[in-house]
Amino acid sequence: MKKTAGNLLLTLPMSVFLLVLAASTKTSASEIRGENETTNKETLSPVNINTPDFNKITQIIAQKEPSSLSDESQVTSVSQLSDVQPTDWAYESLKSLIERYNCLVGSDTKYRGNRALTRYEFAAGLNACLDQVNKLIASSTSDLALKTDLETIQRLTEEFNTELTVLRGRLQTIEARTTELEANQFSTTTKLQGEVQFVVGGVLAGNNVVTKQPAPSTITFSQRTRLILSSSFTGKDQLRLTLSGGNINSLGGVPNPRGTGTGLSTNNPTGGIFGTFDSRTADNASPSFGANQISVGGIRYRFPVGKKTQFNIFAQSDGANEIGLSGPTNPFEGSASNGISRFSRRNMVYNYGDTGPGIAILHDLSKQWQLGASYSAPNGDNPAPNNGLLTGRYVAFGQVTYFSPKKNFRLGLSYANTYSPAGVLGQGGTNFGPAAGSNLANSTISTNPANAARGIVDKGTVGNLYGLGALYKLNPRLAINSFVGYSAHRYLGQGDGQVWNWGVGLTSPDLGKKGSLGAIFVGVAPTLTTLSKNVDLGAGKGQADKDTSLHVEGWYQYKLTNNIEVTPGFIWVTAPNSDTTNPASIVGWLRTTFRF
Repeated sequence: MKKTAGNLLLTLPMSVFLLVLAASTKTSASEIRGENETTNKETLSPVNINTPDFNKITQIIAQKEPSSLSDESQVTSVSQLSDVQPTDWAYESLKSLIERYNCLVGSDTKYRGNRALTRYEFAAGLNACLDQVNKLIASSTSDLALKTDLETIQRLTEEFNTELTVLRGRLQTIEARTTELEANQFSTTTKLQGEVQFVVGGVLAGNNVVTKQPAPSTITFSQRTRLILSSSFTGKDQLRLTLSGGNINSLGGVPNPRGTGTGLSTNNPTGGIFGTFDSRTADNASPSFGANQISVGGIRYRFPVGKKTQFNIFAQSDGANEIGLSGPTNPFEGSASNGISRFSRRNMVYNYGDTGPGIAILHDLSKQWQLGASYSAPNGDNPAPNNGLLTGRYVAFGQVTYFSPKKNFRLGLSYANTYSPAGVLGQGGTNFGPAAGSNLANSTISTNPANAARGIVDKGTVGNLYGLGALYKLNPRLAINSFVGYSAHRYLGQGDGQVWNWGVGLTSPDLGKKGSLGAIFVGVAPTLTTLSKNVDLGAGKGQADKDTSLHVEGWYQYKLTNNIEVTPGFIWVTAPNSDTTNPASIVGWLRTTFRF
């Protein structure tokens, strides 16, 4: 009895010390990972809201040597420590302890059979058994540890002192990192992301296609800011809110006869600097709000339905872009990055509609096929006649996307149906919404002369759009993408029109520096190719665009740091507004993006 008590007194201090080490494994935090918008996912993934999980027990297994060790042991490489084989005495001893005392090793509840263990894995198992034995001793019950087991534990702790010391160092490091995360996190449920753009740019050449006067060659310095708040309530869902504001002016827009010249497309008689959406940049502030006015948008709640379906409900957003359907086949797409113009980023099928409430669904049909669908009502919050969620403007969108098994080829087939009732005009001055290309392609002005003079649309409009996009990775440093789009416009009670656009881009990732991106793009922006004889959109009855305008764009996005990108670029448009009498326009753009 005295000898047993002596063994208890000998092993208890070491056991209590190791018990503290074992308990500290419960404080490790999960790694914080960045959210990807995007939109370029090849398959559905769970919605991760990256908040630390301080309750999860983490199994500590060293895969490489820590950067520093205590003075008690200077081990320079794991290779110097041989694995513990099933034939070793220590292996059998630990196995016996685990089975007798039901020790928990990490998240496992039973021993994993006869496979070799690294000495660090073995130390973690020994630590767990020490924890269990100390609990029995502390409880002072009749089920105390056996004398032989205490002797075995003492021998094992002496044999694996080096590994237990390393384990202690790793746990101390994890505790320090966890404390730092707890002290500096923005919120336990919400993640804050932000981006700020500084833009220096302006017109280098070109005329206003309405006034036929040279466009002002004024260089400006402007900015746009976005703050994104993302919250999760289950760990798989996400509630997002976006605050944005800025003063980056659009260089173009569709002319509107009722305009006052204040700069917004919906009330601008000359369509801005160029008098057309040709050369319009993608970084513009919202046309619905004044300069530097903070607006709330991107309000969306996303959650999974099963393992293959993602459901989105949004109060203020755009369905097609909410589920990122342009991203998989177009590397020019990106928030505050990539393409300079709106046209290079998106086929016109994605742009037919303003922001508003709606729903969007993304579903994996298989590993290679994905289905997306959305419905949005730009005026869904307006209770006035010809507005609302189901009786006003709407855009119904669907797309099927194919991903090749090698992940080097993607193909997207898209369709959109849009309707605008009589007397309604979109935020951008058009119900059809390409917001790129010629004035006739965007025009919804009534053919009634009295109403047209006041910019009133007295008839409704319907659009049926079809899009095809593809991306092919030639090699890790070179990719080519292309798209073509067709839209059948119907001016209700008047006639029909047909609009086409296409584009081809060449992108070079990691050009000059890892994370950088260079690209060149060539295409024809939305152009009205045919029009019913009795419809007059401003150029005369039955008059469609008469010439072909070519859009050429280039940019280089240099990754200065992980959070700062500098992107110089240009836009060159021949025959703006699809009219060869207009001289070519050139825009220079220098964008710096800060992310935090």
